[in-house]
Amino acid sequence: MTEGLPVSVMIPSHNPNPDYLEQVIESLKNQTLPQTEWELLLIDNGSDRQLSATVDLRWHPNARHIREDELGVMVARCRGIRESTGGLLVNVDDDNLLAPDYLEKALAIAAEHRKLGVWGGRIDPRFETEPAEWTRPWWNILAIRQIERDTWSNLYYQDLTTPPGAGMCIRRAVAEAYRRNTQTDPRRLKLCRRGKGVISAGDCDLAYTACDIGLGTGLFTALRLTHLIGRHRLTEEYLIRLVEGINYSTVMLRALRGQVPGPVPTSLSFRLRELKLLLSLNARDRRFHYAAKRGSASAFRDLAASRH
Repeated sequence: MTEGLPVSVMIPSHNPNPDYLEQVIESLKNQTLPQTEWELLLIDNGSDRQLSATVDLRWHPNARHIREDELGVMVARCRGIRESTGGLLVNVDDDNLLAPDYLEKALAIAAEHRKLGVWGGRIDPRFETEPAEWTRPWWNILAIRQIERDTWSNLYYQDLTTPPGAGMCIRRAVAEAYRRNTQTDPRRLKLCRRGKGVISAGDCDLAYTACDIGLGTGLFTALRLTHLIGRHRLTEEYLIRLVEGINYSTVMLRALRGQVPGPVPTSLSFRLRELKLLLSLNARDRRFHYAAKRGSASAFRDLAASRH
């Protein structure tokens, strides 16, 4: 194994779409950064058929298959952190197509913005089928980021500067700090997708770790990737599940980070405002509203149960 490479690319994957994963690999073959300057780790996260039997990585001189049987995307990423050697780690999901200069630009940003610990870029969708217009307001929860200018911050909970997991670039110091956090408090590893689950706050926890150690987060227009989005992810059923999971994991993340959630308001004025809001929504939007409330309420119940 080559040590001390500038960049490590980590692809966690559980039962991937074979066509999508093939395209992901092709996008990596086309990177302008010489292969001698980066390594590739394909982390098979408990797939039914081992990816080492179906995915050929011999084209890359510094590529390895890694098998992690414990389900969870952040479990797989922590395994990648432990196994990797790069000073800069780049998360690539098994439906992400990096622009040819992605790794080269990520390394340049690392050199130019030394006070940033985590950053990402523009994420454009490529839909398997034409999405219905009503889905557009929910595209942001599908990790679509169509940014127009570079932004960065050293503050927590800044959606405008916090990258999603897709294409996230992480300095080694941040990655190692996050891995130590998960060892101290394994509950953090539950804030992520496991198999077909939709819990999804682990990437935010990792990004906020940059702020924990005095660094910032950012988004850059120079970094571009394409997110392949299957037709099942554009159904109302899936998006409602996702909204519920995101609201659940957001409450749990804030609690794990020391922000004790307050009680749900029960005053008459609050209930009247809630009623007014519900009356203003159409039937579909009400279903999404109830899904968000279910997710938060479930998290509050779990937090209360854990204190007893």
